[in-house]
Amino acid sequence: MNVILVDDEPKAIALLSSYLAHFSNFNLVETFRNGLKALEYLNNNTVDVVFLDINMPHLSGLSLSKMLPKETAIVFTTAYSEHALESYDVHTVDYLLKPISLERFSKSITKLLAHKNIQTPPVIKQSINTIFIKSGQQIHQVDLEEILYLQKDGNYINYHLSTKRIMGRQSISEALSNLPNNFIQVQKSYIVNFSKITTIQTDSLIIDKTQIPIGNQFKPNLLARLK
Repeated sequence: MNVILVDDEPKAIALLSSYLAHFSNFNLVETFRNGLKALEYLNNNTVDVVFLDINMPHLSGLSLSKMLPKETAIVFTTAYSEHALESYDVHTVDYLLKPISLERFSKSITKLLAHKNIQTPPVIKQSINTIFIKSGQQIHQVDLEEILYLQKDGNYINYHLSTKRIMGRQSISEALSNLPNNFIQVQKSYIVNFSKITTIQTDSLIIDKTQIPIGNQFKPNLLARLK
């Protein structure tokens, strides 16, 4: 199925693009930062699915949705739950509240397949093992296996890789929601790749010769993973 993303936040587009890359049933054909550009494209092109932000300048997602053909499936993506009821006045398949986790996104994929009467379950491309990290004006595609740990620094997250460091503007919860289960939070400012831990001590752990503190509230979850 052909898909477009419409969202005025580059970070949101990068995140959803990385999620869609996991599913072979879906082909991302275009992305747009405003509703007017998306409408211009849709007036001349047909797509199966539109992932659509609601609060956008010039033309809101709700206004745009009412101009789309009934056969076009819509998934709204927004930080505001108060629009949920109004969104179902149009042909909405799902309503995703930001920040959107891969697990929750996968449920939308299942709903879209059911909506389109496709019986095949969503296929995750096993060769795809990356995430996209927006840093300044650049978006980096990073192999998850290269990530050692993440460290919060104010409003930013430092991704410490085996060969470099990438800084992205995120909260710790946003970063965690984009990562698979082998990444766990061990302190209020640290997320670690569990497979990269070399030593666990009473109040700290070591990854690549770096000592990382373990917070008391996170210690039970860490110890449970060892069993």
